[in-house]
Amino acid sequence: MTDDPLTFDSGDETPPLPRRRERPQQISSVQIVFALLLSIGLLLVINFSGRIARGQQMEAERQRLQATIDVLEREKLELLRARDYAASDASVEEWAHREAKMVRDGEVLVIPIPGNLAVPTAAPPPPVYIPTPVPEPAIPNWHLWWNLFFDGEPPF
Repeated sequence: MTDDPLTFDSGDETPPLPRRRERPQQISSVQIVFALLLSIGLLLVINFSGRIARGQQMEAERQRLQATIDVLEREKLELLRARDYAASDASVEEWAHREAKMVRDGEVLVIPIPGNLAVPTAAPPPPVYIPTPVPEPAIPNWHLWWNLFFDGEPPF
């Protein structure tokens, strides 16, 4: 066997591989560009998804407000029709006939009055017995105070 690492005996041994110097893994410019593109793409996806969510919320709010506007517009039209009818001669004539009991020339006002109806009379209420309370004998105030302080009747 020789001392030269590049030469070897013709035996069963495999030639030794030349040793490489271990150096730290360097990041290439392609990897940097790829990482930048990936991070920019990720930021764009997050931004666009937020915009899509806000857009959907705004659309739902717009539809809700549009439904409210439609209801209010229908109500406005009904109120305008009612106002126009109330200002017309037909509504005045209808009110005069129904509420004010007025008639036109040549008409006769007829008010039906019930005929032979028995007028119900209310039965007199039964007398209510209210017992009058029996007055208690008047106890002077000083007896009450004496009982409160000494738990018993005064000695005299």
